Amino acid sequence: KLVESGGGLVQPGGSLRLSCAASGDDTFAWYAIGWFRQAPGKEREGISSISSTDGAADYADSVRGRFTISRDNAKSTAYLQMSNLQPEDTGVYYCAGVDHWASLSQSDYDYWGQGTQVTVSS
Repeated sequence: KLVESGGGLVQPGGSLRLSCAASGDDTFAWYAIGWFRQAPGKEREGISSISSTDGAADYADSVRGRFTISRDNAKSTAYLQMSNLQPEDTGVYYCAGVDHWASLSQSDYDYWGQGTQVTVSS
């Protein structure tokens, strides 16, 4: 089970750190983790992923240079550090896991969290 936390309301230019915690599973280190978001009225999109093996990260162009994905396998938790947030970053953010290679395609993932709301507004 994956549980996201850390969402909230932030002003443009601000920062947030989202967490994705795996509970009841000591195999977190085996899973690639992806972060996805769904903006109002839009389809869910992949924004970042991190591999299970070497921690290689990937980002969508829309967040590259502003967001940083990381993981702490000892804590069974992945993170998404978001900086210089803009109103277009508003949406529900989901983490997902899969026991193979990381990708930004939601169809590749088997396990999903319930999502956490991020609102960027002045």
